[in-house]
Order: sequence, then structure tokens, then C-alpha cells
Amino acid sequence: MKSLVLERNVARFAASRVASLIGSGRGAGVGPLRLLDATAPEPLGSDWFPVKVLLSGICGSDLATVDGRTSRYFEDMVSFPFVPGHEVVGVLESDGVDAHGQPLVAGTRVVIEPVLGCAPRAIEPRCPHCAEEHQGLCGNIAFGRLAPGLQTGFCTDTGGGWSEAGLMAHRSQLHAVPEGFSDRDAVMVEPTACAVHAALSADIHEGDTVAVLGAGTLGLATVAALNTLVRPETGHSLIVGAKHPAQRQQAARFGADMVVPPDQLARAVRRQSGSLVLGGRLTEGAHVVFDCVGTSESIAESLALLRPRGRVVLVGMPGRVSVDLAPLWHKELSITGAYAYGQETTIRSGAPRSARTFELAMEVVATHHLGELVTASYPLERYEEALAHAGAAGRRGATKIVFDLAKSGRNPSIRPDGKGTP
Repeated sequence: MKSLVLERNVARFAASRVASLIGSGRGAGVGPLRLLDATAPEPLGSDWFPVKVLLSGICGSDLATVDGRTSRYFEDMVSFPFVPGHEVVGVLESDGVDAHGQPLVAGTRVVIEPVLGCAPRAIEPRCPHCAEEHQGLCGNIAFGRLAPGLQTGFCTDTGGGWSEAGLMAHRSQLHAVPEGFSDRDAVMVEPTACAVHAALSADIHEGDTVAVLGAGTLGLATVAALNTLVRPETGHSLIVGAKHPAQRQQAARFGADMVVPPDQLARAVRRQSGSLVLGGRLTEGAHVVFDCVGTSESIAESLALLRPRGRVVLVGMPGRVSVDLAPLWHKELSITGAYAYGQETTIRSGAPRSARTFELAMEVVATHHLGELVTASYPLERYEEALAHAGAAGRRGATKIVFDLAKSGRNPSIRPDGKGTP
């Protein structure tokens, strides 16, 4: 069995950063990621269960790590060597228990909620954030019985999704895959959960103008989450800036009112809001902008699109950025991050409803058939090709690229129904 393993090697990180200048994901061949023989992770306790991975997605944060472009902010939140891969659908290899305390039998398909908060680390009493089911805000991600790691896929003890040997998952991380979900649907649950958390954290009101900048996996999932969970109560206008034709088609299908190339987004927001333009910035503009890119340029553009006291929600992971914050001060704008998941409150027919983010994500995936965004699968042996494809996904008409662990060592193809593997 094989695993892709990321080792701490400063010289290789530097080499991958240089190679990534050619294109995202191009640093894999010279960087610290290596394909090695693997054994299953060691058992971590009676409330941990082995999971055999079926599909594992390639996330933008994975690409940033492989390319050596991750912010140094994360240095103390990972432990080397680690197996990447936190977007996971797999099969329980033993009887287990899920996040709700319900029993699961061996062979059940599960998705992993990857944050390694107080419960997986056996920390009691739990921190205030975990106690309120906001595990993404846990400050204990480098303490307790596990090595440092903010999530599965960044921790040496748990393993990760990019491995034929599987991983270990704590009961609090396990969610059974709904009946009728394909593996492609299931592997989209984790990134969709990130989008759900962002959509519900934005404090959108009735009649607001909302813009989404970027239409990769996170951007499209955010559009779908807004359309499913927020718009029925707010009736907000949704405008999306999408770079590539396939992305524009998908954003429209997921419920955007208007989809335009990024260089036309300001004009579209101006017309919707009746704004004037001053120095390239809108005097009124959008109430909320979801930045699903996370670069200096995208953050600056998001600020320029906002009306006074508007909000930018950072959905795409930013690294080290340089942004003129004068408009933040002058227009009393706010920038808020949206990371991970936990417990959410939605409004349905005027009444509040509380649910786990992953439960709501499954609803969004089912409503919009988000498994269709899984464009291509690769065996681990072709990891350089897979990462290059993921790094150029939009330009190549693709969205989500995944590793197919059940078919590593062979030339794979996802079955038409996407269910399991023979």
C-alpha cells in the first residue's frame, strides 16, 4: 500500500515554491511530498475507528501546502510527517459510533469532519468553543493526546485521505453517508460544509445585494448554499464573478441571478445597487461580498465592491497579503473569516433551526447534485498530474479533482453512478 507523505524539508519547500511559479500544483515533483510505502495508522483509543478511503479531494489549502505557499501562521498547527487529505469519503473497517452517538456497522460509508478539537484530543473540560459545538474555533489543536494538527490531513498521528492504508477517525468526526449519495456526492460534503458556514455567518438581510468573487469549488458551493439556506428567507440578489465559461454555467445553475466575468463584476454590482463610482470604487455597492479566492487582489476588489458598513467574508484561505485598508476605515467596512464548521442556526419559515454544518451541507449537496462537480479522479501514482490538474482546474474546464484510493495502481474512472468501487 502507498501513501503520499509530506515531510519537513526546507530545501524542498523552497524548490516547490519556485516550481509553483509556473502553475499551482507544479511544485509536487520537486517538493516535500513523496509517495511511500505505508501501513495503517496506529489505534488511538476505543473511540477511534479505522476508515478505508474511497475518494479524497484536493483542496486549495492542499495545493498551497504542496506549493510551499502556506502562511507561516500554520507552522505550529501541523506535525510532520503527515499524510494530506481532509476531504474524505471512506468505509468503516470496524463497527463504530458516529458524531450523534448512533452505532455504525463495519462497511458503512462515512464522511470525515476533519477538525481535531477537544474531543479527539481527549481534553476535558472542553474549551468554550467546542462546548458550544464550534470546533473550528478550538484553541487546543496542538495539545492533548494527539500531535499538533488543526485537522485530519495535517496531523502525523491520524493519517489522511491520500493513503491506500486509510486513516483513523474519532467518533465525533464520523457522519454516515445518506442513502442514495454517490461517492462523488459524499466527497463534496466537507468543502460544502465550509461554504455553508460562510453563507450562514454573513448576516444577510432581506433585499441585500450579495456578490461572490471566485467560482471554483468553494465559490460554487457558496452560491449553492446561499440559494438553499439563505435566499428563501431573505430574497437577496446574488451576483457572481466567474472567470471561466464552465464556472459561469454552473453558477447560474446553482441559482445566481447574474453571472459575469470578474472584470465586469463591479459594473454588475453598480447597476444592481444604483451606485456611483469614485476612483474605481463604488460609493454604495454590495451589502456582502464573499471572497472565495483569498489573494491581495481579490480582497482589494472585494473592499471596492462594498457599500458603507458592508461586509467581506473570506471563504478562500488567504496567505500573506498586502492590501490598502483605507476603505475599511473610511467606509466602516468589516472583514470576517469563515473557517470550518460546527453548529449552525438557520431560519426556516420564520423559525430558527439548529443543525450541524455537515447535516446542512448534505442537504445542499443533494439539492444541487454537487457530486457533478467532481471532474476527474487519479490514482496516487499519478499525483503530480493530479495536482497540476487541480491547480489549473478552472482553465481546463474542471472543478474538483480527487484521488481514487480504491483504484490506485490502475487507470481509474469514476463509474457513471459514482457509487463505491468494485
